[in-house]
Amino acid sequence: MAKSNKTLKDILDVIIYENPATQDEIAEKLGVSRRYVTKLLKPLIDDEIVKRAYILDLKKYEKFSDHFNDSIISKDHSATFLIKGMLQKMSEHVSKQLKMAFDSLVENDKEKAEIAMEMDHTTNNMFEKLRTSVETVVSIDPYSQFSKTVTFNEIAYDLERIGDYSDHFSKFVINEEYEVNEEVMKFLKSMYKKVDKMISYSIDAFLNGNLKLKGDLVDLEEDVHKLQKKALNCIAIEMAESSFEDKDRSTYYIYLSRIVKSFERIGDICIEIMDAATELHKNIPRPTVPRSLRDEN
Repeated sequence: MAKSNKTLKDILDVIIYENPATQDEIAEKLGVSRRYVTKLLKPLIDDEIVKRAYILDLKKYEKFSDHFNDSIISKDHSATFLIKGMLQKMSEHVSKQLKMAFDSLVENDKEKAEIAMEMDHTTNNMFEKLRTSVETVVSIDPYSQFSKTVTFNEIAYDLERIGDYSDHFSKFVINEEYEVNEEVMKFLKSMYKKVDKMISYSIDAFLNGNLKLKGDLVDLEEDVHKLQKKALNCIAIEMAESSFEDKDRSTYYIYLSRIVKSFERIGDICIEIMDAATELHKNIPRPTVPRSLRDEN
């Protein structure tokens, strides 16, 4: 019984996260027979927990999921649990994409840069899938408190933007013939480490309500700004020592500055995610003034 219960949970996870079209597809993904999938799903189909085209009735699934003794599911509404799981996977993928892109910059490795750009296609696909899932959840129960899940669309979009900024590193490696000098790279490495932590902290706060990380996040953002100023100053000194007639070199400095500023943009996005987390978990409205203008005041 325990084995069949575990297999049923795996089947439902496939339905939730991978949108299978047939029972054959479910069986293939799990390495079990189609007959076994049919046997386990039949009672749920009869009770309309699982509907045609393999869509879950999230209200009924929430009650049924108690059979799995899953503390995460029992804590969250199943719709929220679904979207959170997708967001967690997307954030992990985006962090890997950023690492691959930055590694390509450090190593001046065009092959890694190409891989990172391919990873961005996956990031975009994950965003579209999550957006569609949120729309489905809201259409099922548009007036419930769980319509807050639309906020998850914003976070998915934020993660997609981080993926876009990661592409700046990859494109630099592919298109520029000059490598980053050691002094500037030192600042970039420090900025990457801090931004990587910021992504982790902000997503943890949003998904798990770990709002105590806000102070650490703000400290990291301040560090990024300080490092950015030092890096840009270093680039400006280099530019002053270069010939204005060297157009390729001038373009190199422009795009190198763009990379430095990309770290700042990613940091800003992480702060926005933290603001959304505070609103979601504490019902404290987010500031209406754009962050860039708040920093100037």
